[in-house]
Amino acid sequence: MVLLAAAVCTKAGKALVSRQFVEMTRTRVEGLLAAFPKLMNTGKQHTFVETESVRYVYQPLEKLYMVLVTTKNSNILEDLETLRLFSRVIPEYCRVLEESEISEHCFDLIFAFDEIVALGYRENVNLAQIRTFTEMDSHEEKVFRAVRETQEREAKAEMRRKAKELQQARRDAERGKKSPGFGGFGSSSSSSSSTAIITDTLIEPEKPKPTPAPARPSGPSKALKLGARGKEVDDFVDKLKSEGENIILPNTGKRPSDATKSLPAPVNTESVHLRVEEKITLTCGRDGGLQNMEVLGMITLRVSDDKNGRIRLLINNNDKRGVQLQTHPNVDKKLFTADSIIGLKNPDKSFPLNNDVGVLKWRLQSTDESLIPLTINCWPSESGSGCDVNIEYELQEDSLELNDVVISIPIPSGVGAPVIGDLDGEYRHDSRRNVLEWCLPVVDMKNKTGSLEFSIAGQPNDFFPVNVSFVSKGNYCDIQVSKVYQVDGNSPVRFSTETSFVVDKYEIL
Repeated sequence: MVLLAAAVCTKAGKALVSRQFVEMTRTRVEGLLAAFPKLMNTGKQHTFVETESVRYVYQPLEKLYMVLVTTKNSNILEDLETLRLFSRVIPEYCRVLEESEISEHCFDLIFAFDEIVALGYRENVNLAQIRTFTEMDSHEEKVFRAVRETQEREAKAEMRRKAKELQQARRDAERGKKSPGFGGFGSSSSSSSSTAIITDTLIEPEKPKPTPAPARPSGPSKALKLGARGKEVDDFVDKLKSEGENIILPNTGKRPSDATKSLPAPVNTESVHLRVEEKITLTCGRDGGLQNMEVLGMITLRVSDDKNGRIRLLINNNDKRGVQLQTHPNVDKKLFTADSIIGLKNPDKSFPLNNDVGVLKWRLQSTDESLIPLTINCWPSESGSGCDVNIEYELQEDSLELNDVVISIPIPSGVGAPVIGDLDGEYRHDSRRNVLEWCLPVVDMKNKTGSLEFSIAGQPNDFFPVNVSFVSKGNYCDIQVSKVYQVDGNSPVRFSTETSFVVDKYEIL
């Protein structure tokens, strides 16, 4: 076969990415792709179209087409096999098959296309090899960098030691100069000059941190300031942004995935607003067995109108797991024990205004496996080329709806990207942190089980511990505020509630 070009184009024939494997002008490529949609017959189920000079082999990708332009004497079976490989490569770099996503990752796609076809002929590669080749991850390079950093640290330590020795020698020389019998202009001059020469020679390669210069009596200095982003840098970045460039500034904080996930705050809140928050800490063994599970919950009250300060809360506790409850010291404990009502000990007093007050908290600690909200089963098995890893989840609490579930599986470093098999949901491979993140937007009754399979070089112990994170709009322990009313007259009060159930630590060791 002779493959002339491979392109991703729109339904109208607009080329988004095109890679030519023989000498072709841009005008000819655009002309061939523009004529392609006009040649297709809507009533037929073919995946190729022929003209007098070329053959189009194509596959629809939602609103786009993956098109191969070949000569008419090429083998159509090989063309279709190559087309399938091209179509599998595109989702590896583009999360959604849209024009903007294709344009953003155009160079990644071109590099991958070059691994499939060389000079018009198909290379004998598969998807896993393409991932490895384009990633260009070198174990030797990492070893070289580590050795070089070690050598640099040792050299700096040696330079600091020599600098201390020279400083000590200088101090000894100054003491000797002041002592009787060793004075004289010539001796001090020669001593100080020789010391200065040696110091400059040995210390200058280390490039020590600059010492602050003495203040000058003159006006404002125009010296260059190091270590801070000047106004010129900001103006340059703003100019690039105005021209439509995507600027990624260095982030000094934590990664977004490392931050504790939380639900967005509600937009509309009443003058009496309640937050029902729960956090779970869970540690489970890889072979089964719950080592520890602790759920901590709290109801926080915020009153923003002084006329609603003297209120009481009716708590609806439907938990059957033996949760331990504890009220605030200023809350009437007898009233809560008898009627599940939260009110102040002195009914004439009001709750603090515009202040978050925790009125009730609870704790549940257990080692009962049946109470695990989301079970994770990670099963790595050794194979000839490394490990085949099967991991599955199951939602045990049917009443929960978990959002933004991320299951993070560590993978060995320096072995390339994993080869993904069966997959429910999506995945992200972070080669810098050596983590495979299995992402599930929603886990609920309709989507209570799922699995992921992948293969990679390594040992079974390399894939632990597995960490899980999620957020939920429903709490684990069924404790809610059902009613808020005034102390005087028992008239009901409008209130808003914000419920969240998040992960503090959730790992399988």
